[in-house]
Amino acid sequence: MSQTILKSLFAVLFALCASSALAQMPNPYGAPISLENAKKAAAAAEAEARKNNWKMAFAVTDISGDLVYLEKMDATQTGSVAVAIGKARSAALFKRPTKVFQDAVAGGGAGLRILGLEGAVPLDGGFPIVMDGKIVGAIGASGATGEQDAQCAAAGLAALK
Repeated sequence: MSQTILKSLFAVLFALCASSALAQMPNPYGAPISLENAKKAAAAAEAEARKNNWKMAFAVTDISGDLVYLEKMDATQTGSVAVAIGKARSAALFKRPTKVFQDAVAGGGAGLRILGLEGAVPLDGGFPIVMDGKIVGAIGASGATGEQDAQCAAAGLAALK
């Protein structure tokens, strides 16, 4: 096969994979997360950050992406507050972890269309919060690397299981 055909096949294959990864997740929205559960998730995320000596901000939103609870550790960079809120809002509105967007953008090509989606934050560290099979909100963490942000946000999710 010629290189042109191989490149075309690869582009089509990538587009199919990216579109299936970005297809709307089936979980329906439920009643919005309670303040008590939002605080519980943020506390667990903060405990994970403290354990690793990371200075971070944590945001929990409801199903509409509206802020329910925000926590910023002392000495956290100021910009992390807006990023944590953005990650949580993105995860709630699009019903998927923000890493899906990060991976799509990193793949280039058709994945760069993500940059045109208003409110889609292509940075790891935002997750929908699912309780009883329904999305009730989302959590976002920011202040360290994307993987470390995701590690802390995942600890917040685990506290609600």
